[in-house]
Amino acid sequence: MKELSKKVEEALDQIRPYLQADGGNVSLVEITDDFIVKVELLGACKSCSMSMMTMKAGIEESVKRSVPEIKSVEAIDLSLAI
Repeated sequence: MKELSKKVEEALDQIRPYLQADGGNVSLVEITDDFIVKVELLGACKSCSMSMMTMKAGIEESVKRSVPEIKSVEAIDLSLAI
């Protein structure tokens, strides 16, 4: 799973400059046993009305293209965690 995490981070690194240009970012939280990547949207991405489009069209596509074994990418909000 460590090698998979490295590949996912590399895929996220490819899209990070675009997110950072708009004041946002993304952080890898976990990769589940069934190959679902969980990320946290940070900065401006967290409150942006277009964040779900960014998630699916940008982040998820980039990760799945670079790491084909990943089934999906989901955004979670750690600030809501108790």
